Amino acid sequence: MKKIALLLSLVVVGQFAKAQEANNRVITTGVPFLLVAADARSAGMADMGVATSADAFSQQYNPAKYAFSMQKQGFSISYTPYLVSIANDISLGQITYYNRINERSAFAGSLRYFGLGDIEFRETGDPNEIPRVVNPNEFALDGSYSLKLSDRFSMAVGGKFIRSALKTVDANNDATAATTFAVDVAGYYQSEEIAYTDFNGRWRAGFNFQNMGPKISYDNDEFNNNFLPANMRLGTGFDFVLDEYNKVGVTAEITKLLVPTPPALVVAVDSDDANTTIDPAEEQAADDAYNQALNEYRKTGWAQGIFKSFNDAPDGFSEELREFTWALGAEYTYQDSFALRLGFFNEHESKGARKFFTMGAGFKYNVVKVDVSYLFSASKVRNPLENTLRFSLTFNFGDEYDEL
Repeated sequence: MKKIALLLSLVVVGQFAKAQEANNRVITTGVPFLLVAADARSAGMADMGVATSADAFSQQYNPAKYAFSMQKQGFSISYTPYLVSIANDISLGQITYYNRINERSAFAGSLRYFGLGDIEFRETGDPNEIPRVVNPNEFALDGSYSLKLSDRFSMAVGGKFIRSALKTVDANNDATAATTFAVDVAGYYQSEEIAYTDFNGRWRAGFNFQNMGPKISYDNDEFNNNFLPANMRLGTGFDFVLDEYNKVGVTAEITKLLVPTPPALVVAVDSDDANTTIDPAEEQAADDAYNQALNEYRKTGWAQGIFKSFNDAPDGFSEELREFTWALGAEYTYQDSFALRLGFFNEHESKGARKFFTMGAGFKYNVVKVDVSYLFSASKVRNPLENTLRFSLTFNFGDEYDEL
């Protein structure tokens, strides 16, 4: 689909985002596609995955889980349509490969591609003019290595190369893509199977500090660059092993962007008690103070920004707490061949207002597994993944490892 209408929609969305940022200090970053759940298993459990059991999709959420994979090797393909209500050629795709080298270590790699489809540009607005068609896109290529430090705990390091080609050629600039890199540091704990009175159980926990790296800029201007979506994921879960066929896993996860909070707007104050009217000089002083704070924010380095993100909210600790999102998810599996999933995700109204329920299912036959998921928005703010089916296909092959 050719989308002049979409381009206008994106401009409107951008203006809305600016208004949200001004009033509610929503934290915005560059290349936000890195945070979108690409696989249907995680998407079926409210976009969580840092503390769920190991699978082929662990690269995005917690690569340390690969050291606990039951399969020696795996390959996955995922497809997520985006903004399906206004376009049919915007999508996020991802391919992943992992290999558990031995009992203690594994490596993995993935390619994530976000395509915005074809956009038509006409210089004069004449419908008979032959349009110039551009295809903006972004991608990330990453790899990871995970190692068991004990029988129950593993850690992983990962690195990714990020390329964003969103600029378009015109008379004043070129279309050089912006590039940068980022690193991840993750850990995962999985207990032994514990015998309780009516069932067996297994505890899980994980963390991931991801997408930490230099800002991304399209014109090498420190006042016109964007933080990467550096993110902290923390999660825990428990598997209820009811019998040899049935298992129920429940998981909880919290996340926080490791990005500084935008400065608060500076409100003009009447300095003359006898006059309640704000004069132009007072308005200008307020604008200058805000612009100075905004410039200081833009000059903040990415490493400094990670540490500032925990204590820089203008409204103090209460606002810092509002910057955390949380999610709950559950997964029922039968004989490791069929799965049903549910989840709920919550973000504070002043920080983006994303709230949604999810559901999903998985089917396994021999070495092939198919996963699907669906999202129901519970917020007044439209979710770009509403009414969207996400699909994932996994191939596992090679020897199987015993679960300790």
